[in-house]
Amino acid sequence: MGSGPSVASPPSAATELAALRRLERAENFPVALRVLPPALRADLRAVYDVARFIDDVGDDPSQSPQQRLRRLATVADDVVAAFTGSARLEVMARLQPTIARRRLVADPFLALVEANRRDQLTSRYASFDELRDYCRLSADPVGRIVLAVFGVDDAETRRLSDLVCTALQILEHCQDVAEDRRDRDRVYLPQEDLASFGVVDADLLATAAAPAVRRLIAFEVDRAAALLDEGAAIVERLHGWARLAVAGYVAGGRATVDAIHDADCDVLATTPRPRGRQVARHLLGQLRSPR
Repeated sequence: MGSGPSVASPPSAATELAALRRLERAENFPVALRVLPPALRADLRAVYDVARFIDDVGDDPSQSPQQRLRRLATVADDVVAAFTGSARLEVMARLQPTIARRRLVADPFLALVEANRRDQLTSRYASFDELRDYCRLSADPVGRIVLAVFGVDDAETRRLSDLVCTALQILEHCQDVAEDRRDRDRVYLPQEDLASFGVVDADLLATAAAPAVRRLIAFEVDRAAALLDEGAAIVERLHGWARLAVAGYVAGGRATVDAIHDADCDVLATTPRPRGRQVARHLLGQLRSPR
């Protein structure tokens, strides 16, 4: 743990139990954030609002890739402005108090912008290494910002966070295969893996996944799960609210793995989403792990 700003007293066992009960009634793992102290929740919301805004600019269906690139350049300028207290965009202005309170830095936010720039120029990834390089821009910075909000700053915890975030991003790509291919002509599954399983791009436009597509998705999900399992050691390095929140993210990833497998890896007929009870089961396992 770093010597960052205080983030209120740590959660009690009763609070952790309340988080589990809320998750049992919920659909998505971010609901766990509702048990966090209001100041922490507000700062995390400000961060996620900016990340979502950047993604929305990069995915805007009403704009051409060139128009989106121009808007992303404007967003990058406003990210820099937010760190001098002079943001013009509303979502960036709302981030400014969090920047000051949590002593955030601009680089992770600029990496998110760069990931969306890459989306305008690259729609296929030849190898898993190329995909992971993309995730270093699109996913890992979010985890590093979250750690900064909690005042955590050490190299091993950042490494584990990167593994968790990359895994979560790959799982999301697996869930959204149909939407990405149909609506954006993007395929985040590595092309070498498609070839290995005898899958072509057109197969991803079907209304139900063929056996080869399901085998491909199972392979990618299991590879993401291995990264998630390695990164899950982060939970035991954290304390207090940070431990509870990050355990929720890991649990959400593991529940997503379950949901995709429960759907027989057919991510074309439906978009498998974890149920709150699945997340709660994995979260309980994380919180009960020996310290």
